[in-house]
Amino acid sequence: GLPQVLIDEHQIQQVFVNLITNAAQAMSGGGMLFIGSRNGSSSGFVEVTVADTGKGIPPEFLPHIFDPFFSTKGDGGTGLGLSVSYGIIKNHKGDIRVESKVGVGTTFTIELPVYKEEG
Repeated sequence: GLPQVLIDEHQIQQVFVNLITNAAQAMSGGGMLFIGSRNGSSSGFVEVTVADTGKGIPPEFLPHIFDPFFSTKGDGGTGLGLSVSYGIIKNHKGDIRVESKVGVGTTFTIELPVYKEEG
């Protein structure tokens, strides 16, 4: 029952592959992955959340996770996945936010504008 959003299917798929891959890597010892959608907290948007019960992101890293080449994975990552995802969401006139607690997990929230027919 959610309103439609206008997206480039392949680009948004790339965003979700990045988020789900990161979540799986953060839960290498096991955990739970949650994906949900709802009307946005801001009128005119749909929200999609990707949440995991992984190791979490230290608070000092949170301001930098969307920066190009920033990675918390050491040799295991290029630091481009979240930066590219951020750019894709911004190009869709949306927003992406993150909340995380070390030892508890991480939640990414994506807001995409509702499609409005012109005319």
